[in-house]
Amino acid sequence: MPPQLMAQLKKLGAQANGMSLGQKVLAVIGIGVLLLGGSAFYAYASKPDMVPVSSGVSDADAADITAALSGAGITSEYSGGAVSVPAAQASTAKMTIAAAGLPKQKSGFALLDEQGITATQFQQKVTYQRAVEGDLATTIEQLDGVQSAVVHLAVPEDTVFTETKEPTKASVLIDTGISKATDDQVNSIIQLVSSSVPNLDPMQVTVSDAKGELLSAAGQGAVGQGDEQTAAYETKTQSTIQAMLDKTLGPGKAIASVNATLNFDKTNRISTTYTPSGALPSSQTTKEEVYNGGTAGVGGALGANGVLGVDGTDPAAGAGTTTGAGGYSKKENTQDNANNTVVDNTVVAPGAVQRLSVAVMVDPTALAGIGQQNLQQTVAAAAGFDQARGDQVVITPATFDTSAADAAAKDLAAAKAAEKSEQQWALIKQGAIALGVLLLAIVLLIAWRRAVKKNKREAVDLGELERLYPEGPAGPPAPMTALAPAADDSHLLVAPEPEPEALRRQEFGQLVDTQPAEVANLLRGWLAASKKG
Repeated sequence: MPPQLMAQLKKLGAQANGMSLGQKVLAVIGIGVLLLGGSAFYAYASKPDMVPVSSGVSDADAADITAALSGAGITSEYSGGAVSVPAAQASTAKMTIAAAGLPKQKSGFALLDEQGITATQFQQKVTYQRAVEGDLATTIEQLDGVQSAVVHLAVPEDTVFTETKEPTKASVLIDTGISKATDDQVNSIIQLVSSSVPNLDPMQVTVSDAKGELLSAAGQGAVGQGDEQTAAYETKTQSTIQAMLDKTLGPGKAIASVNATLNFDKTNRISTTYTPSGALPSSQTTKEEVYNGGTAGVGGALGANGVLGVDGTDPAAGAGTTTGAGGYSKKENTQDNANNTVVDNTVVAPGAVQRLSVAVMVDPTALAGIGQQNLQQTVAAAAGFDQARGDQVVITPATFDTSAADAAAKDLAAAKAAEKSEQQWALIKQGAIALGVLLLAIVLLIAWRRAVKKNKREAVDLGELERLYPEGPAGPPAPMTALAPAADDSHLLVAPEPEPEALRRQEFGQLVDTQPAEVANLLRGWLAASKKG
């Protein structure tokens, strides 16, 4: 191993030995967190992007596909009816699946690929219907919350031997797991199926779930629209009346309730009106016939009224002999008068108000200030009252029970106070935690600075140990020397200069007291060097 690396390792070991127990624990925790974070990041970064290569497959086909891909050395995942592989191996996986003849259970329009040239018209029709059913089921399964779906179509035969034709019908079975399908999901399924099948009325689509609950029956069509529209109308009308009452009588003085009945029958109304006018006739026909004659003729003559043997004609006179004046006159007149014809074709949209009922409970004190009749007329006008429909507006004086409201107000005030106190305690806890973290950071910073400061101290040249500790006995201390007498005959004692060995011994003692670990390491190094020499 290179000497430089050995020196660095020894230096790191010395620094580790000089650390306290708390510093060692923090260092171990930091190294562990760093290793865990690095391994998690490596696992996330090394995970390949998965793309689906086969969707809408059954569990049996998914098992076969997974086995085929595993045999080819391709990692795969199966989830939600789709088999996914890494993006880099998508092309190879698709070729492997196709070479294995998978999936075996085909659905949707893939069924049409299996038809041969000998398929009859009936087989082609049935296969096409199965393909439409499978494709619709796969599409419905893409809705959020729908785990699986089955679609059945009832398409009547086209024949010329019947005057009436049965309507096309459809039934849909969905599995939504533990959750229940919403009205929006049911309406989406109805519109999706009816728009994909020719001559299929949305009213002929039946939707049910796996629990056996009927979500939409045939003849019902989209569900929830009538109830939602009625509830929306009632809520809007009630809000309008309640807002007016609160502003007029004061909050909490009156309560309004609205009950409406809406007509959702779609009506096509056609009316024809004939209006006569003084215009010229559109057509006129006149016919006139006149016959005159008094001589005899063959077979007799006609009488005055044009009838043989009447009006002077003697039938007994003999055939072909007629005397007297005879004649015939006929007039016919046909006139078609012009009329103004108006044809009115009106489609009445569903949702018209059929009946409306409004009930208002009013505090007697507040009612006395405005009057019951005035309040009833005002509420009727605000609600759109129509007597011809049989609408009804009822105003009833009533004393309100405010005990529940007072108790609720007290509970609300107590809840607000508790919430405020909880928020204060939460702030105090957060402040204490922040203060503890800050103190811990300060302590760690001080310990780190001390450790760095110790590492930055320079070694003191102590000289050789033999000179510090001679083998012979130490001599007596040097005697104090006296100075020459001064002019005033006073004697002063002057200390001699210290010996260099004593100074080094004193510095060594101070170094041992302040840095025992460094001195021990230094002595170990000297001893090891002396043994090698």
